[in-house]
Amino acid sequence: MRWESIMENVATGEARLQAELPMDNDAFAGFYERSARPLWAYLARVSGDPSLADDLAQESYVRFLCAARQCDGEVAARRYLFRIATNLLKDHWRRAKSPSIEEIPEELFAVTADSGQFESRALLGPALAAMRPRDRQLLWLAYAEGYSHREIAEVTGLASAGIRLLLFRARRRIARLLRDRMAGDRRAQ
Repeated sequence: MRWESIMENVATGEARLQAELPMDNDAFAGFYERSARPLWAYLARVSGDPSLADDLAQESYVRFLCAARQCDGEVAARRYLFRIATNLLKDHWRRAKSPSIEEIPEELFAVTADSGQFESRALLGPALAAMRPRDRQLLWLAYAEGYSHREIAEVTGLASAGIRLLLFRARRRIARLLRDRMAGDRRAQ
């Protein structure tokens, strides 16, 4: 095979790839800037592992770009990206055993002393870590990302009708964990 024909194939492959991408370079750069931190925070909080969050976020963007799916606006693109990340997280959980609370690094629970919410964060981190991954996921999407029940259903693949009940149960579990933790802290003093 001659060099010229190889270069022709490469050039037509690049043009075809550019035509299939859901957005151009500048649009993707802006989308990435606006969505990378929330996506990583979601993955880190739900998985409890920042390095896994790094890997899954990167893979989510690769799959988002490879899907060549046109989304109606940034909100739809962001939901689609979170859906991809959620599916990657589910695949990871199917493959690997979830770590116990003792295996989670101590620095995940640390907060800076200048934070005005020191006590609530110090209680919230371990309480979230003690919850099931799906409960953490639902709480994060609802309260950190501000997604509606319908949007959470799209991201997680769960039935829309069940999200309200699942969120209610997750809120009740975290409230119980926080009450128990606060009661234990008071007894220790």
